[in-house]
Amino acid sequence: MGNLPFTTTENDLQDHFAQAGAVAGVNIMQDRATGRSRGFAFVEMASQEDATKAISMFHGKDFQGRALTVNEARPREERPQMGGGSGGYRGARGGDNPYQDRQ
Repeated sequence: MGNLPFTTTENDLQDHFAQAGAVAGVNIMQDRATGRSRGFAFVEMASQEDATKAISMFHGKDFQGRALTVNEARPREERPQMGGGSGGYRGARGGDNPYQDRQ
């Protein structure tokens, strides 16, 4: 779920989502550097039926002054690897190397 107010606590979400059914867990994502909420969380419902009910009850609805985005979690997308590795200069193409031994 997204568009959370930065002041929302896990207990706030637990209580709110309990209206739709049994809540198995709540995890608000936090910035590693600051420890501040990143504005989204995962709320795990005890059953698929409860999850579907929560989506229909809360998606687009006001929660602490903001319209929530509530949907089913998707697997994390693979991101291309950045940086690291060898990098740097690989030299000139074969035959074009001015430092080749000359005969």
